[in-house]
Amino acid sequence: MRRILPGFRLTLGFSAVYLTLIVLIPFAALTAKAFSGSWHHLWEVVTSPRVVASYQLSFGASLLASLINGVFGFITAWVLTRYSFPGRRVMDGLVDLPFALPTAVAGIALTALYAPNGWVGALLAKVGIAAAFNRLGILLALVFIGFPFVVRTLQPVLISLSEDVEEAAALLGATRFQTFWRVVFPAALPALLTGITLAFGRALGEYGSIVFISGNLPFKTEITPLLIVAKLEQYDYQGAAGIGLVMLLASFGILAVVNGVQAWNARRIYRID
Repeated sequence: MRRILPGFRLTLGFSAVYLTLIVLIPFAALTAKAFSGSWHHLWEVVTSPRVVASYQLSFGASLLASLINGVFGFITAWVLTRYSFPGRRVMDGLVDLPFALPTAVAGIALTALYAPNGWVGALLAKVGIAAAFNRLGILLALVFIGFPFVVRTLQPVLISLSEDVEEAAALLGATRFQTFWRVVFPAALPALLTGITLAFGRALGEYGSIVFISGNLPFKTEITPLLIVAKLEQYDYQGAAGIGLVMLLASFGILAVVNGVQAWNARRIYRID
């Protein structure tokens, strides 16, 4: 059958070449560098107690931050798409601020805000809460940089979701909670999972905004990207590549799980329809 828009082979070739140059070759180079030296040194580096502690902090804080963004990002996207109020455009524009703000500037701003002598940090210090130079500060920074991913992923879906469906559910006797849980949420769930995944991936590799507010204390507030930079400064390229490879493989595993959940949800909705 003749296609209306020609050029499938050409565009597929360009896409394959671009994907190879941007993703596959760097991934292959990272893998080759990680296994370029002795296995003993590589295993010793990626399994050292200090590095394992950084894994736990990076993955744990990134996962918690992405889940927090999933909840509040959904609420924000719902408000921006379903309600009209003064200042909505300003609020919508502020969502993209973490995209435009350099991460180092964001880190300095958050540190100044949540430090013990900062505007918010001074108030928290009065009740015994230390935000800056603590794990809480890392979590705040990761929530800040990942928030737009969830909102911008959900907005088109919520806009395309007709309000007539919600009105029909209400006419059939559904409560507000039932309408949300059985009508709105299933339709928005794939986009929500995608946004959470994007926020998680962004948080996992974050460096600039965390290095200032974390304090970089080994076994406490030291993230994995910081250790990779430290290995590079020590000219331990195999160790840096090995830690990066561990992070990359773990991220691929999490993405595979999320994609499996999305596929399961799509099949479930198809069976219901």
